[in-house]
Amino acid sequence: MGDFDFSVIADNLPFLWQGLQLSLWLTLLAIVGGIVLGTLLALMRLSGLWWLALPAAGYVNLIRSVPLILVIFWFYFLVPLALGRPIGGFYSALIAFVMFEAAYYSEIIRAGIQSIRQGQVHAAQAVGLSYWQTQRYVVLPQAFRNMIPILVTQGIILFQDTSLVFVVSLRDFMTASSIVARTEGRLVEMYIFAALVYFVICFAGSLFVRRLKKASTA
Repeated sequence: MGDFDFSVIADNLPFLWQGLQLSLWLTLLAIVGGIVLGTLLALMRLSGLWWLALPAAGYVNLIRSVPLILVIFWFYFLVPLALGRPIGGFYSALIAFVMFEAAYYSEIIRAGIQSIRQGQVHAAQAVGLSYWQTQRYVVLPQAFRNMIPILVTQGIILFQDTSLVFVVSLRDFMTASSIVARTEGRLVEMYIFAALVYFVICFAGSLFVRRLKKASTA
């Protein structure tokens, strides 16, 4: 331990902070986009209309069957070929994360919707509410309250997955840590620091999930 020089962290803190900001920003945007698209997919699957349910089910099963890094490659390399122009590393990664996470969020949301008692749905329909109105005003508010802990847990996993954006040359927190580790020749110090940062953020998120679960059962 006497040979360790953790001053390299303080010397490169602004550079590392920029990387962490990108990771957090990408996580936040992907969570919002994934939940919005996932909610739409879940409602399509539960609509009872085959021409809505079938494409939604196909999309979810396809995306959940391929690794995330492959989806990132799709949007970074193939979509620009189809459009005839590049869309940039950040937007490629963001679209890939939103599309990928939407498949997982849709299953979480679908399970949350199905957990609501059918009696409430029938009562809403009895007073004249349409399917979409029933979901918007009766089902979804209750379902989301029950789903918040698992949605936050999925967000923690997403934050960890942002380290994959190095494949499209984005300088996230993990990439920034690797750059400092190589340029300063302090691999052990930097990777220990990176592990601690990920641990602190994810552990804090886990404690938040635990509190949410206790609050929901109180």
